[in-house]
Amino acid sequence: MAAAAPPPPPSAAPEPSMAPPETTPLGHPLFTRIRLAAPSDVPFIHKLIHQMAVFERLTHLFTATESSLHSTLFRSPPFDSFTIFILEVSSTPIPPLPSIYPSFTSIEKTFNFDIPINDPEEDAFTVNFGKDQIIIAGFVLFFPNYSTFLGKPGFYVEDLFVRQCYRRKGFGKMLLSAVAKQAVKMGYGRVEWVVLDWNINAIKFYEQMGAKVLPDWRICRLTGDALQAYENANV
Repeated sequence: MAAAAPPPPPSAAPEPSMAPPETTPLGHPLFTRIRLAAPSDVPFIHKLIHQMAVFERLTHLFTATESSLHSTLFRSPPFDSFTIFILEVSSTPIPPLPSIYPSFTSIEKTFNFDIPINDPEEDAFTVNFGKDQIIIAGFVLFFPNYSTFLGKPGFYVEDLFVRQCYRRKGFGKMLLSAVAKQAVKMGYGRVEWVVLDWNINAIKFYEQMGAKVLPDWRICRLTGDALQAYENANV
């Protein structure tokens, strides 16, 4: 009688799966991109500036029109004069853009939120790229200035604005960081801006980013009739 065959060796224990269980929610990814603005963005830029004027309680000073923005922006290459970064968001990956300016590459980042962001103004700020829909969520406008103390140029940030439903999620930091990163890339000495003294949240945000809020400086401005009075001034 033949001897019984030996029992098969024990099978290796299965490797533990690193994937989350199917019942575990994966959250809601939001794809973002910072790109250079183009003339076709002017209608959105105009609406964003108006919303910013409302937020800052300065609508009585708001006289900009789409026509005036068209005639004054985009007249020089980016970073030589007025430059605008646009913040785009989408629930699906954003289609790539052709690289037009070698001095700047669009910045992309993916955020993951527990719940989707409800944007009540989505239709008014949507750009269609074929079947893809991209939403404009904010912008930053800046231009070169110069520090005689440093002996270097810098950037002055005139406007930084993120629409209400997208605030306190890291997008403002992303926009301002993009300006600072570009300043370093170009060998500039500083980035500066102003903040309203009642906007405590903004002041804390800027301080957390490493900015020093200077209490001993005040803005001096000639504008409107006071500026026009110099038209025929004997200087």
